[in-house]
Amino acid sequence: MVQKRILVVDDDDGIREVIQICLEAIAGWEVIPAASGKEALTAAQNRKPDAILLDVMMPDMDGLKTFQQLQTRSQTELIPTIFLTAKSKISEQRKLQFIGVAGVIIKPFEPYNLVDQIKTILNW
Repeated sequence: MVQKRILVVDDDDGIREVIQICLEAIAGWEVIPAASGKEALTAAQNRKPDAILLDVMMPDMDGLKTFQQLQTRSQTELIPTIFLTAKSKISEQRKLQFIGVAGVIIKPFEPYNLVDQIKTILNW
């Protein structure tokens, strides 16, 4: 089985670490951490992840702006992106999915279920 590479973008160090530990320990995936949208753009272009977990609410460049930037670059436009958001209203989730993301995972999430959620969204 080929190891997946996941770019995890969240300005909260604690959340990023929890996600990284889960994905590495449970799924054996390689995690590329990024603390900002700007970091994410560089990492996505240079490291070519199989998928991106992207926090919606971040300072400077939020998840939506980051996703839009990823969509304008030929090297990153086809990388499936899953938004992480604390916005749990169905209408807000639908808006996010409407812009072309692969899926939405609501915070707080259950760490043990995170790998299964990602696999389900991406059909892995």
